[in-house]
Amino acid sequence: MFGALLRHYRERAGLSQEGLGQKIGFSKSQVAMVERGDRPPKGGFTPQADAALGADGALIAAGGKLTSSRVASWFGPFAEEEATARARYEYESHLVPGLLQTEEHARAQFRGACPPLDDAEIEGLIAGRLARQHMLTRKPLPDISFVVEVGPLNRPIGGRDVHRAQLHHILEISRLRHVHIQVMPPQRETHGGLSGPFVLLETDDRRRLAYLEVYTQSFLVGEQAQLGSLFARYGILRTQALGPEESRKMIEQTAEGL
Repeated sequence: MFGALLRHYRERAGLSQEGLGQKIGFSKSQVAMVERGDRPPKGGFTPQADAALGADGALIAAGGKLTSSRVASWFGPFAEEEATARARYEYESHLVPGLLQTEEHARAQFRGACPPLDDAEIEGLIAGRLARQHMLTRKPLPDISFVVEVGPLNRPIGGRDVHRAQLHHILEISRLRHVHIQVMPPQRETHGGLSGPFVLLETDDRRRLAYLEVYTQSFLVGEQAQLGSLFARYGILRTQALGPEESRKMIEQTAEGL
């Protein structure tokens, strides 16, 4: 809504995005991202735009209502449900799950994003990811489970030292009695997760939800027929993966080999 209001006053003033940027000391792309809602206005953007566009304080008032999310925009609705969930189950095939990532691993991952992110965006996303990890220790303790392919555990994102620290961090979390981490053995010819990663939640009010993501497109599933299939699939994945103790030994061996 802030972006739409900014665009209204800019067009009323007869200015292009580039023209407004020149007046207030920001680039055309920065103005465009604020108008699309892809990033919040920073620094003196809001008061300078308000003055340049003759908005008579409207943009300043609207800007005061903004809250800058520390998670990716497409992940926001799910993150809200996740924060108070009773149970969370995740199957991941390509990345170390965000709840298990160290700060340096997350930084290396975001620095490799395509299209590239600026430093402020990266630090904001890292802060959001670390804040979400409060779920691992909050009270009451939720039931948390991960089934992870071997690939993410072998990929040295951030280099050898960062990767070694990441594996040790996973091992530390695996010792929490309410967290269960299982590795899918690479020699298994087929399993129930070949269609891709997904996350399941049981919310604080006993609703079931599923989250699926492809690049920046996300889907929050709440229909019972689809949910039943996904929860059943996760149950099968847990039986096909190595047990928690065997998984811990595999991760330890991987860390020792670095």
